[in-house]
Amino acid sequence: MINGIWLGMIIIGFLFAAVNGRIDEFTAAVFDGAKSGVTVSFGLISVLVFWLGIMRIAEDAGLLKKIAKILGPIVSFLFPDVPKGHPAIGYILSNMSANLLGLGNAATPMGIKAMQELQKLNPDKETATPAMCTLLALNTASITLIPATLIAIRLNYNSADPAGIVGTTLAATAVATLAAIAADRFFRRLTLLRKPPKPPSAKSGSAPLSKTPLPNSSLKG
Repeated sequence: MINGIWLGMIIIGFLFAAVNGRIDEFTAAVFDGAKSGVTVSFGLISVLVFWLGIMRIAEDAGLLKKIAKILGPIVSFLFPDVPKGHPAIGYILSNMSANLLGLGNAATPMGIKAMQELQKLNPDKETATPAMCTLLALNTASITLIPATLIAIRLNYNSADPAGIVGTTLAATAVATLAAIAADRFFRRLTLLRKPPKPPSAKSGSAPLSKTPLPNSSLKG
């Protein structure tokens, strides 16, 4: 789907350039965009390698375990249907920790692994569970303390204050995360209300209704 959208945009741009007689400008823009993409990618690689190294040092020093202990009660509240000690909890904590540092590329593999573990708990493999929806909402909103990727992009474009977005990013992602949690709780309750009540079973203690045949009555004229 995404590939089709990008291909459509390229074709539309090419057609407009051909109609307006601006093929040269279109070609120059294509090569300039490719050059900028490579330049930005190299800048991002250096920043990502740095922060991934910091995370590895934090992991070896036990800092991530302390963060996991702090986030543990929050994760238990957000994912009540995931058993404690399940491997999905560890991947969810790693995903949240990476998102806190603004390392979306590092958080993605952990999010995928968490989804795979949650799928193992899913009784209906064709339908997402509430826990999977919660993880998707949190990963999309992802409160961010240090937007490392955005800072790297601003550095590549010679921003006068690359870290000037830290405060606004923290506020925006905090509001987005609260909104995601509120929406998730609302739809969880709505789903529970829409579920049909279970039929009473014989073990519920209520005596079953006896089927007594009705007496045959004959009408006499």
